[in-house]
Amino acid sequence: MRAHRKKGAIAVTVAAVLVAGCDATEPGGNSPESGPGTTTGRAVSPLKNPDGMKPGLAPLTSETDEADARKLIDGLATKGRGPKTGYDRDEFGYAWMDTADGVPLARNGCDTRNDLMNRDGEDVRFRAGSDCVVVSMTLDDPYTGRTVDWRKQQATEVQIDHVVPLSYSWQMGAARWPESRRKQFANDVLNLLPVEGRANSAKRDSGPASWLPPNKRIRCAYAVRFAQVAEKYELPVTAPDKVTMLAQCGE
Repeated sequence: MRAHRKKGAIAVTVAAVLVAGCDATEPGGNSPESGPGTTTGRAVSPLKNPDGMKPGLAPLTSETDEADARKLIDGLATKGRGPKTGYDRDEFGYAWMDTADGVPLARNGCDTRNDLMNRDGEDVRFRAGSDCVVVSMTLDDPYTGRTVDWRKQQATEVQIDHVVPLSYSWQMGAARWPESRRKQFANDVLNLLPVEGRANSAKRDSGPASWLPPNKRIRCAYAVRFAQVAEKYELPVTAPDKVTMLAQCGE
């Protein structure tokens, strides 16, 4: 089955590469609670997953990890968000293309969305006759801490989040990138997480100062992943976003 082949290939690649009310302290209308499940499943800390090839977003649990996180975030440049003029999703290529150069799993015969569902899902089942199209799985959602039993008939219950939103990147410099780099950004597994659909819809194109995951346990990990993407693509973040990110990791 492709599930075993693909996950084996991911492991080999990683080995070879070693990649909503709120109070005054809660940005963006987040619930201060973590959700009923607060599960992490097979999730991996972003500090141990610098290329995004491993699943999920596990909490950072040590002072050493938090110090490393603050160092990463502190190195990001800051600027204000530019205008959204000219932004369109199509500027980043059509959704979930398998032909974006410079990203893991490209041109493997399976689109980015299904690759990610297979990466992060458990008990994955494929459509009859396919070794790509996921029709059911169980997801430990990092953003809410809940377990989602997903079926393709309710497709929007799990959505793929761009950790650094596409329009955010456009306003912070991607508008000047060549199209090939925007396609890479939109399909880079480092910047992509399958999450509960309602949480993704609530986030929209917010930066961390306006939205953080309801699950408090992974907020530092989320800030790290946001910073990893920004660093890789040499994107600045806004000053309020940087302050908020540092605050999630103990500063």
